[in-house]
Amino acid sequence: MASGGIAGSDAACRHIGARLCPCWSPGAAKAGCGIDVAHRLTPSAASNETLVLSVIIVPPGRAGVARSTRLCQSRAALEVAREGWHELGMQPRHPMLAHAFSLARSGRVAEGMTILKRLAEEGEPEALFTLAETIWVGGPVPQDFAAGRDLFRRASEAGHAQAARAFTNLLASGIAGPRDWPAALARLREEAKTDPARARMLALIERMDLDAAGDPKQVADGETLSETPWVTLFRGAFTEDECAFLMEAADPRYGPSLVGDGMGNEIRDPVRTSDGSTIHWLIEDPAVHALNRRLAALSGTDAGQGEALQVLRYRPGQQYHSHVDWDGGDNGRIITALAYLNDEYEGGETLFVKTGLKVKGKRGDVLVFRSDGADGQCDLLSEHAGLPVIGGVKYLASRWIHARRYAA
Repeated sequence: MASGGIAGSDAACRHIGARLCPCWSPGAAKAGCGIDVAHRLTPSAASNETLVLSVIIVPPGRAGVARSTRLCQSRAALEVAREGWHELGMQPRHPMLAHAFSLARSGRVAEGMTILKRLAEEGEPEALFTLAETIWVGGPVPQDFAAGRDLFRRASEAGHAQAARAFTNLLASGIAGPRDWPAALARLREEAKTDPARARMLALIERMDLDAAGDPKQVADGETLSETPWVTLFRGAFTEDECAFLMEAADPRYGPSLVGDGMGNEIRDPVRTSDGSTIHWLIEDPAVHALNRRLAALSGTDAGQGEALQVLRYRPGQQYHSHVDWDGGDNGRIITALAYLNDEYEGGETLFVKTGLKVKGKRGDVLVFRSDGADGQCDLLSEHAGLPVIGGVKYLASRWIHARRYAA
């Protein structure tokens, strides 16, 4: 995972954390959020997940892996954890955990980690959860998704509510460990009894026509718009409620679309001027995962081949300049799935610049196209652009799909 980042200040981390934090919705009680950069706590209607104690930004691509960029390095997760509690006007329930945060803040990260690990060995829930996040992100300790997932499980069993939600999400998706959709749904039903956000997820899933594994029993028929490049439109593939759910899930976390500068830093994307919100692994709740599996079915791929789902927001004047999604490599992107979440906007068509094909989907439509050719190399005819929005606001869910499994 790339390190480096936005030079140094806690203020920068707080700013970006607040921008990416997945946990806010109007009128919702404070709960917890995912493992983005944030070290603030705000609630989320759709994602209502885990308390953020770490410093990582999840840009377009694999959450927490190669395309992620650490923003703060030397004091890493423990310091930010302490800052998070401080900003909330709270203190960790266990005094030694507070002491560990204090040590990390003063630069004595190794000593803080020693205390944290000892408390986790003793089964202290907050310590287990904090260690889970720290190991999931990496920094003071080597990054290890499987070990992080197991610690989320242990923290859940010790009674940590945010860890329970995180583990439910991972169990539903099969990230970093075995997938068990029925067990995840059983856990979600229990969580829904006391958590309105989880109840909304469950209600949405129950309206889906899924098999026992969480896959769609049937998918919409596609309309082939082009053979070369291969472009297919699936009309009405998502319901209005599903589109609204994704828009609500993404709403609190929008920030400028970013790319790496080749030196481990993230800069404003000169090609894509939209704002983006990534629904990464820890906040990919069972409802979002079911929608990702539908995108996989529509594209004829496995859900594990996809990157984290992004929701893009285009205000008037914003656009995605001409580009190709194919990125080469041994396991590069070969397919793109775009779900149109609304249609109350002018302009904003998807234009295939080499062929002239122009597509403007209705709410719930999904556009799927390949960016590789028969020879496995980039199909130059797949070059496309998101034209400028003229009026209104366009919302689009985007998922890049690789040749083989991409998820941990």
